[in-house]
Amino acid sequence: MPRLLMIKTTSLGDVIHNLPVITDIHAHLPDTQIDWVVEESFADIPRLHPGVNRVITVAIRRWRKHLLQADTWREIRGLRQALQQNRYDHIIDTQGLFKSAILGAQAQGIYHGQNAASAREPLAAMFYQRRHAVARGQHAVTRNRLLAAQALGYHLNSLAPDYGIQAGPAATALALPARYIAALHATSRDSKLWPEQHWIALGQALQQQGLAMVLPWGNASEQARAQRIASAVPNSMVLPRLSLNDLAAVLGQAQAAIGVDTGLVHLAAALDLPTVAIYTDTDPSLTGVLAHDSSKAINLGNKGEIPAVASVLAALNSVSQPQA
Repeated sequence: MPRLLMIKTTSLGDVIHNLPVITDIHAHLPDTQIDWVVEESFADIPRLHPGVNRVITVAIRRWRKHLLQADTWREIRGLRQALQQNRYDHIIDTQGLFKSAILGAQAQGIYHGQNAASAREPLAAMFYQRRHAVARGQHAVTRNRLLAAQALGYHLNSLAPDYGIQAGPAATALALPARYIAALHATSRDSKLWPEQHWIALGQALQQQGLAMVLPWGNASEQARAQRIASAVPNSMVLPRLSLNDLAAVLGQAQAAIGVDTGLVHLAAALDLPTVAIYTDTDPSLTGVLAHDSSKAINLGNKGEIPAVASVLAALNSVSQPQA
């Protein structure tokens, strides 16, 4: 039974973008046992895919802050042991970064990655035994899939990605509204935010359609923003802080998702949820939401563009309509 090690550690959106690779591999090489190396905070995502055999977690972000502690080096030794527990037929690094390339080099097997002209960090290519050209200018999902196809010698049957995941039940009991939109308002940079007044106007318009807004958050400032928005929109709900698995369950029950440039909006699209993604400081052509059914996901905005509330409502109506 072939064994494969997948290296895709971070960030949340990048990890989600790698899920179709697992589906592709099992479609062409169904007996393959796939292990996946991922940052500990994102480990719930590969665990959602039934084609992943074992999730090996790393904690580079945390280790960097505690390099002088004995527990850190104990965990690093444990990671090395986990990586060397099995000999792999193939190791594939779709991250293309120096740090990810070093991780994969600790394992045993034929090591694949992008060549220096294709990788996000050209120095990563020096670690790979097999280097593959993957043209830039393509969506990140497509680049991941093409790299794996070259490494394993198959051709993609379809350009429509199959993320292969479904939301399971939430571990946390929640009294959610009967019909709601997941309002994914938080993101990693303030420049990517959609104005709070826009969220308030959106929530008030949704309320007139019988739809509540539920607002997740991940830190204190995001919680405060969610509370400010909810205070101006009756019947909206600020969620408690949830794990990724529980957030996936919340998304799985939503009517649709509307979100800024954040990993959760990619999770919504991966779960086949009608999704509207709002971009204000990045170009969505390379990393925007990409759904299996293209009619169920829309990217709005671009660098220096702030989509209007009316445009978001129109897009929501478009992705929510059943296709003939």
